[in-house]
Amino acid sequence: MWKLFSQCLKMTSGVAALSVIAAQSAIAAPETEDIISPEEALGILQNRPTLKTPLNRDTSKQFPDGTTDSGMSQVTSISELRDVSPTDWAYEALRSLVERYGCIVGYPDRTFRGNRATSRWEFAAGLNACLNTMERLIQENVAVLREDIEKLKRLAQEFEQELIALGARVSNLEERVAFLEDHQFSTTTKLNGEVLFTLSSAAGERALDSRQRDAIFNFGADGRAATRRPDDNATLAFRTRLNFDTAFYGKDRLRVRFQSGTIPRWDRATGTTMARLGHDGPSDADVQFDDVFYRFPIGNFRGFIGTSAMDIDNIFDVGNPFLQESGTGSLSRFMRYNPLVFRGNEGIGGGFDYSLFDSKVVVRGLYLAPNGNSPDLGQGMFNGSYSAGGQLGIYAVDNFDFTFTYVSTFYAGTGDPQGDSNPNTSQSNGSRVASNPFLNAPTLTDNYGVQGDWRINDMFHLTAWGGYGLARAQGEDSSGNDRSGFGADLWTWSANLSVVDIFKEGAVFNIGGGQYVTAERIDARTGDLRVPDKDTPYIIQAQYMYPLNDNILLTPGFYVVINPEGDEENNSIWVGALRTTFKF
Repeated sequence: MWKLFSQCLKMTSGVAALSVIAAQSAIAAPETEDIISPEEALGILQNRPTLKTPLNRDTSKQFPDGTTDSGMSQVTSISELRDVSPTDWAYEALRSLVERYGCIVGYPDRTFRGNRATSRWEFAAGLNACLNTMERLIQENVAVLREDIEKLKRLAQEFEQELIALGARVSNLEERVAFLEDHQFSTTTKLNGEVLFTLSSAAGERALDSRQRDAIFNFGADGRAATRRPDDNATLAFRTRLNFDTAFYGKDRLRVRFQSGTIPRWDRATGTTMARLGHDGPSDADVQFDDVFYRFPIGNFRGFIGTSAMDIDNIFDVGNPFLQESGTGSLSRFMRYNPLVFRGNEGIGGGFDYSLFDSKVVVRGLYLAPNGNSPDLGQGMFNGSYSAGGQLGIYAVDNFDFTFTYVSTFYAGTGDPQGDSNPNTSQSNGSRVASNPFLNAPTLTDNYGVQGDWRINDMFHLTAWGGYGLARAQGEDSSGNDRSGFGADLWTWSANLSVVDIFKEGAVFNIGGGQYVTAERIDARTGDLRVPDKDTPYIIQAQYMYPLNDNILLTPGFYVVINPEGDEENNSIWVGALRTTFKF
């Protein structure tokens, strides 16, 4: 039914026929013309079918173009119609109709589109617009020509059935809209969701550190740590997210999210966090009350405040458009974005961004804490672990942008009497040494990152990042040894190439790789330099995002972890996955 109504509203070509009629006379007629009185004109038109709909009120934006979001706009001058010139057969008729009656409605792109055949429905819609305009002029005591009124009367009789049917359809549509408005979920809140089905499997050998490797050859060793093969069973799991996005004055957004899932963490089977999927999480299928944060603009300033799951990447630009989202982006966790500067202690706090020079330069800042809602000793917003940082984004040209990011992160560590968790300086994207270089001692890191995004052309898209972190111990480790003065250098980088619209519009093939976060530990008191990661761990990933339609996305792909845990004695680990994303 909506398609029929939409066709009724594409009436521009129908008006072209009316213009031939209107071009023969004038609305403000000379003294020699046959002028009709307003009373007589209304008497002639009073028997025509009446549409008791908005069509009788304002014809300037009545008929939306089904191909765009904007309605048609009233044409006030013949020059506004770009596809009509003085040499066209309808030019004089259009000029007369526009300048005398003002009842032609143009498309949003200011075209008349009169070079195609019109249907009776389109003609009837255009006829009704001109009839409404004529009635308005008569009610305003504007003199009109008898000849125009007579011709409009005959046209109304000829298209009487179409006008009646059009009125019935519009009235029915108005009733349906009124019903939806009365029964809608909310006038301010939009519900959207995402469901993932993921089939995944891993192959290779479990990654071990030297202590675990010694246990392998101890005849008394048993259990998972002594098993070199990862779990052989493939898994089929899901993740569901429901987002309630609320806007109170149009441009702000309050997000509340519920989440549940069973996506496994492959680090438990492979022995390394480097094998984790980018969309894994709690796997017990319990429903969690996840995101709660608010974003609001004030001119060029935009503020953020969150009380649950406010992450660094919610505020900062991670500059990886095809891979950054967990549900539709990278299959691996590492390739989503730079873990040194876009992951850290987060969850509660706030941030901002401020645009300069027509948004060619954007300055961002944040302060987040994982236990900002806790009054316990050594926790809270400013007494425990935190992340604080800033970002400068440069968007000077259309096809290239880059960002500079700095984040300082403090991990209280279990070596601190008030610390409640081990440091994780690589955010589960590096070796064990890079993740916890000082054996659970409180740790402060200064992390720096640079990110570039180059849209080479409509098909090829290149993204790369590099990151460096300086980690410093701030006290005793969990064994009571003072680690103050110890430091570690952390390094990471990545690059990926995306090929857009390959084999299908909207499809993206991506291939890339990088270096996981790797550490060099330095004892500042003795000058002794040690390299705890014997070898550099790398990742190579390939995946293909294929949209079945606007709401279903298939993503098959794989990634391989080379030198897991920074040790070449560990064989490479392969992870393959097929992710199906349903969005609604």
